[in-house]
Amino acid sequence: MTLHIIIDGYNLIRQSPEMSRLDRLDLQQGRELLLQRLAEYRKVKPHRITVVFDGTDATIPGGNRDRFGGINVRFSRRGEAADAVIQRMAARERERALVVSSDRAVANFAAGQGAAVIDSSDFEARLDLAAAGVSGGGQRPPDEGWAPTTRKKGPSHRLSKRQRRNRRKIGKL
Repeated sequence: MTLHIIIDGYNLIRQSPEMSRLDRLDLQQGRELLLQRLAEYRKVKPHRITVVFDGTDATIPGGNRDRFGGINVRFSRRGEAADAVIQRMAARERERALVVSSDRAVANFAAGQGAAVIDSSDFEARLDLAAAGVSGGGQRPPDEGWAPTTRKKGPSHRLSKRQRRNRRKIGKL
């Protein structure tokens, strides 16, 4: 099963200190920086990525295309919010989707449809890790050997099946 990352573009830009600084100067520069960072990320992690922006008046670097560096770029129609487009995509993709947004309404809807959800600032941290060549999977180093402990080894609380599946998806980032 391939992972489809659906990103709330302006939400991610405005949660990032670096990209929001550029966004305040020029909206187009903020979008270009995000798309460049995502294209670099896609070289390391070849997931299917779609970025959704509000509006139709925007231009994509290199022309008004629907793709940039392997990234699908979608703009909402006039009078429609990007949130509605993201919700439609999450409903269609269901378990195959991972939605990147700090918007609580979008995140709750996507989670209700079975999609995994990650906060924009957490995803940006994973972008930075991938750019540095470090895996964000959270793998621990192997144990050096047996260490005595008084901690009991009884049954622990197990996450629900949906939570375990979402954790695996996020671990693939």
